[in-house]
Amino acid sequence: MSDRLDGTVALVTGASSGIGEATAVELAGQGAQVALVARRRDRLESLAERLGGDPLVIEADVTDEAAARNAVAQAVDRFGRLDTVVANAGVMLLGPIENAPVEEWQRMVSVNVLGLLYTSHAALPHLLAAASSEPRRVADLVLVSSVAGRVARNGSGVYNLTKHGVGAFGESLRQEVTGRHVRVSLIEPGAVATELAGHNRPEIQETLRGRFAKMERMEAEDIADAIGYVVSRPRRVAINEVLIRPTEQEA
Repeated sequence: MSDRLDGTVALVTGASSGIGEATAVELAGQGAQVALVARRRDRLESLAERLGGDPLVIEADVTDEAAARNAVAQAVDRFGRLDTVVANAGVMLLGPIENAPVEEWQRMVSVNVLGLLYTSHAALPHLLAAASSEPRRVADLVLVSSVAGRVARNGSGVYNLTKHGVGAFGESLRQEVTGRHVRVSLIEPGAVATELAGHNRPEIQETLRGRFAKMERMEAEDIADAIGYVVSRPRRVAINEVLIRPTEQEA
């Protein structure tokens, strides 16, 4: 049996599309007030209209530490608390390590690692405060990683590096705060039909199309449903890791 999120506040990064957008819809549907964070304001405003109620639109690039901290502060200023944070913003830029454009590595480290760290660090005091108060006396930090955080593949070395790092950070932080009822959960999706692959160079996109041609990929809503399940567990239950692959995905 789930606990609804009425009376709580959630912040979702990367909320302008894909898993972030679907997660914002899921959490709002469970009764949470939602702060929507991403760089594309027009997409966020469109989502806010769909959600109704009183969502907060925050245009921010979480790779900028000050912007990430300000986003968290805006959410707390508007709603008075912060119970759930979904650190979802990420990029996947694949290809061989040899002769790779190093700026792609820098972008992945900036978004997948530093953006997640800045968001988590800024949110943690507020999550600890929420975990010690009503209505639920528990708070959640959800880190969206990838199956790439478990399985290294030829052609995704630096993406693997960032996602393995997310897992290590999340487990260390979980041990640090779980006794104070802040749950840290790692979500590791396999292939999902989102914009993520479209950020790659054309030749890499072609390779990915071939890889996924005969596979029914998951939808963003499938991952959002899992996140909704994780954060709505009773206070006594912490789901630390969820690996979710399409049925037809072997690795």
